[in-house]
Amino acid sequence: MRKYFATSEIAEAIYIVNRHAKSALKPRHLYTLKQKAIEKLLHERKAEKVGLHFSNNPKLSNQHSTLLIKVDRYYFHILPGKEDLKTLPHLGTLDDSYRNPRVRMALSRAKHILYDYLNWTHHERKRPQGKSPYYIPSSLGKLDWPPTKKS
Repeated sequence: MRKYFATSEIAEAIYIVNRHAKSALKPRHLYTLKQKAIEKLLHERKAEKVGLHFSNNPKLSNQHSTLLIKVDRYYFHILPGKEDLKTLPHLGTLDDSYRNPRVRMALSRAKHILYDYLNWTHHERKRPQGKSPYYIPSSLGKLDWPPTKKS
């Protein structure tokens, strides 16, 4: 476990976690990981709050704002606090032409970086040994194929 992480490496890991969270079936843990890492970066003054954007996905048809955060060369959105809504400038609608730089990193590596940065413990999930509930035995080589109706 390393004690020091470059801000760019943490930003890349957050980018990967965020990208995977958008398509995950259960994204809550990934979004929590992103949120906690950004909060720690803000506390350490390695990230800055840029301003507020209107959300592209309003909840229950109510328009709300998200907080734009800059970490190294990357930009992320998180939910703003009450103080953020009062003090930060509103930037209007999201600029769809801007994209974060592309990164090639495995999700497991990104999670490990953020876990180490946050001093969280890794919970390795081991797949149970044995048969899968979806296992269907092969019928290749069986002499009684195709099966016939027994009377």
